[in-house]
Amino acid sequence: MSDTPYRAGFVTFVGRPNVGKSTLTNALVGEKVAITSPKPQTTRRAIRGIMHRPDGQLIIVDTPGVHRPRTLLGERLNALVESILGDVDVIGFCVPADEKLGPGDRFINERLDDFPRAKKVAVLTKTDRASRTEIVDQLARLGTLREWDAVVPLSSVAEEQLDVLSDVLLDLMPESPQLYEDAQVTDESEDDRIAELIREAALDGVRDELPHSLAVTVDDRVEREPDGDAPGLLELYASLYVERDSQKGIVIGKGGSRLKSVGERARHEIEALLDRRVYLSLRVKVLKEWQRDPKFLGRLGF
Repeated sequence: MSDTPYRAGFVTFVGRPNVGKSTLTNALVGEKVAITSPKPQTTRRAIRGIMHRPDGQLIIVDTPGVHRPRTLLGERLNALVESILGDVDVIGFCVPADEKLGPGDRFINERLDDFPRAKKVAVLTKTDRASRTEIVDQLARLGTLREWDAVVPLSSVAEEQLDVLSDVLLDLMPESPQLYEDAQVTDESEDDRIAELIREAALDGVRDELPHSLAVTVDDRVEREPDGDAPGLLELYASLYVERDSQKGIVIGKGGSRLKSVGERARHEIEALLDRRVYLSLRVKVLKEWQRDPKFLGRLGF
């Protein structure tokens, strides 16, 4: 029997938009649990991804980014981030290797002082995009910000140094019994994961103002009769909500072409998630100012 104690705990990754937080979460878990997009504030939920090892578990909380709120949704997202950062065991501060440190990075680094309970690890992401000299220079800049508990350069896409980061994070976690069953990779419900995959497909290639105004709900699911030993077709009916008629037109596209491509992309992702054939029906609805509507936000889980 191993003398190594079993450790388990919670980590969250923070950083500016598009520094690779969700991609890193998916890479560590080994499965897509968080949607990815270059659009700011893509992540809206506190998604927990679970990384299993013989010597421990990392529960990765993929949080919305901290931003200046303009709506009730924005205020609730910021409150969600605050509560998570106050509870986790480790905060991983993500900075890309191929971009200079900017005011946004320094602002987030200063905010880390508000959460003294958590250990702090600097994660230099996207090293596959940077030269060795750029990586060394960026590591030196990170070292000037604070005394980190650890600093790890890595590439989620190239799967480089992910094992080093998981070693480092587990070493910083408390000794603990197993917190989740072996087969569980997330505590997100299946419908929530489906809705997020649809939203990810809808966000691809749209203008900057739309991501904040787009919400997705799974309204109904119908099981068809099994096809021999294989499960029957799963019918999914989902709604995409926007705030203005002009946004509805953007999502649908000319002659419905864009909505069709969104449906095809989302269906492929959903079929990969569920490992079965899916029929996906999408409807686009206008719900004015939904980000300021407490009832609708409650329906979405905020």
